[in-house]
Amino acid sequence: MSYTNNAQDPRRPERIVRYKPAAPQGANEDPTPDYMNVLSMIFSMCGLMMKLKWAAWLALYFCSFSYANSKVADDAKQIISSFMLSISAVVMAYLQNPQPMTLPWSS
Repeated sequence: MSYTNNAQDPRRPERIVRYKPAAPQGANEDPTPDYMNVLSMIFSMCGLMMKLKWAAWLALYFCSFSYANSKVADDAKQIISSFMLSISAVVMAYLQNPQPMTLPWSS
């Protein structure tokens, strides 16, 4: 490209700076959704194995939190399997004992 040096042309080719996107930094990633996903798996297993309804509900809550805060690039299979495990924990806990949930710390 050649620019003519007109007095009416306000462009300055020597001042052009090409855009370079910033490199992604791994240190700025938030590990909270990953922690919530692990907690969801742990509480799901507690709900399934020990038939604890409150643990199954906590697993569903943690799974929802993990899904809401996950990035687009995260693995969808992990989130779906976590949801399915937590939902099955809730269903199985209520199939075993259909009575309303009572919390262990309340009388």
